[in-house]
Amino acid sequence: MKNNMFSNLPDTLDQELIEPLIEHSAFRLERIVSRAHATPKGEWYDQPNDEWVMLLKGSAGLLYEGHVEPIRLTTGDHLLIPAHVRHRVEWTDETEETVWLALHYSPLEDHRLE
Repeated sequence: MKNNMFSNLPDTLDQELIEPLIEHSAFRLERIVSRAHATPKGEWYDQPNDEWVMLLKGSAGLLYEGHVEPIRLTTGDHLLIPAHVRHRVEWTDETEETVWLALHYSPLEDHRLE
């Protein structure tokens, strides 16, 4: 069945929208739609799996614990967030949707942050 990553974007978003696209025992692929969303203050993600994310539209700031400045992501940027690396979304675009593609999978090896 044909679908489009930019179809059915909600007009309003009270909270971030996370939609599974493919779920398998080895991985999960999601579309995430944000608009002016951020991880609540004081909270951090600490996931058991690696997560590869790509920004398809919009912009966002992703902060790793212990770093001073968030990494600014814009359309086309992607990065790997290794398992158990604490991180948070500091901000997402306030003027348009930020559309993410996120792939979660079991860690294959140790990773280092740049």
